[in-house]
Amino acid sequence: MSKYSGIDLHANNCVVVVSDEEDRICCERRVPNDLTRIIALLEPFRAELAGVAVKSTFNWYWLVDGLRAAGF
Repeated sequence: MSKYSGIDLHANNCVVVVSDEEDRICCERRVPNDLTRIIALLEPFRAELAGVAVKSTFNWYWLVDGLRAAGF
């Protein structure tokens, strides 16, 4: 079953959610804006993740670039 992640990016933290195809929340956590911590949170779901969406009004480049570089 595929999973999807949505990240709501704020100035100094973000809310990361992973849900399945039936909209059941598998993981929901607020974490600091630290690429290493965000990737560590997503890592257990890597094989099942069909996509990651980022919601941000500014300052999203570092996150998207970092996730892409890490293979997400």
